[in-house]
Amino acid sequence: MRAVVIEKFGLRPEVRDLPAPSAPPGGVVLDVEATGLCRSDHHAFAGHDDSVTLPRVPGHEMVGRVAALGEGVTSVRVGDRVTTPFVEGCGRCRWCRQGAAQICPDQTQPGFTHDGSWAEQVVIRAADHNLVPVGEELPAEAVVTLGCRFATAYRALTARAGLRAGESVAVIGCGGVGLSAIMIAASLGARPIAVDIDPGALALAREHGAAVAVDSRGLDPAATAAAIVEAAGERPTASVEALGREATTDAALLALAPLGRHVQIGLYAEPPRLAIPRVISQELAVLGSHGMAAGDYPGLLALVREGSLRPQDLVTRTLDLEQACDALVELGERTPAGVGIVRP
Repeated sequence: MRAVVIEKFGLRPEVRDLPAPSAPPGGVVLDVEATGLCRSDHHAFAGHDDSVTLPRVPGHEMVGRVAALGEGVTSVRVGDRVTTPFVEGCGRCRWCRQGAAQICPDQTQPGFTHDGSWAEQVVIRAADHNLVPVGEELPAEAVVTLGCRFATAYRALTARAGLRAGESVAVIGCGGVGLSAIMIAASLGARPIAVDIDPGALALAREHGAAVAVDSRGLDPAATAAAIVEAAGERPTASVEALGREATTDAALLALAPLGRHVQIGLYAEPPRLAIPRVISQELAVLGSHGMAAGDYPGLLALVREGSLRPQDLVTRTLDLEQACDALVELGERTPAGVGIVRP
């Protein structure tokens, strides 16, 4: 099979011919229909994640068809069209049994712990626990990003922040996961506040549901927080940071209303130092969001099927494997507006 292979951290990957994988016990092989281009892929490529060893095929968002079944798999058949969370639980531990596979201590992650979906085929472990049937009616563009950014944003807003209709939520960083959060918040009846330094990203955010857009170019955290409050006319009761930068997390914490809830989605390249004194004095809640278990997908898929949430509207470019190699390098230089997907 053809696949993108990272041979050295930070060095442009190459498309290689690799042996086709076989299905392990309890797992499956998928023929990849489409796969996502996500900032987390760049973290793996740049060497920010110590779980990644080289060489490695990146890619963790996908939609595909079951091509081969491993011993013991009973929930799917060859030919079924499926997606999967990027965090795949073992299916046996206490966390998986409680429905919290996203924090499974024995989790696997395609593109990180083993070869991922920037390839013609990919292996999924513990398939009965991790596969999500998606049927035939949804286009690949609507499904592929549900594996990471939309699932992470959905859980961040619903299960973690407990976002309610009518509440304001500041979303800092309007790349893939930030735009996902804005679209989901709008579909839930909340009031999203988009914050970014890219006018194109802000325009896209307004197009997809942001009630307010804040251009934070040249602003420090305190000034960004003040701009959020001024533009929104109030302090937001919830916030999402979708970049993984100390300054933007501080801006969110400084903008929040007392008793506000902040959800950290963005991954940091270095451990941050944050505005913890305000967390204490205003009794803010700081929460993490690390994907979503397969069992929690029905609520998200329901929004997509009813049309109140349209992930496909964020897809702005479709790449082949060779183009994906360049795009992975470019993610270190800029965050493009919209979402890119790869069709092997």
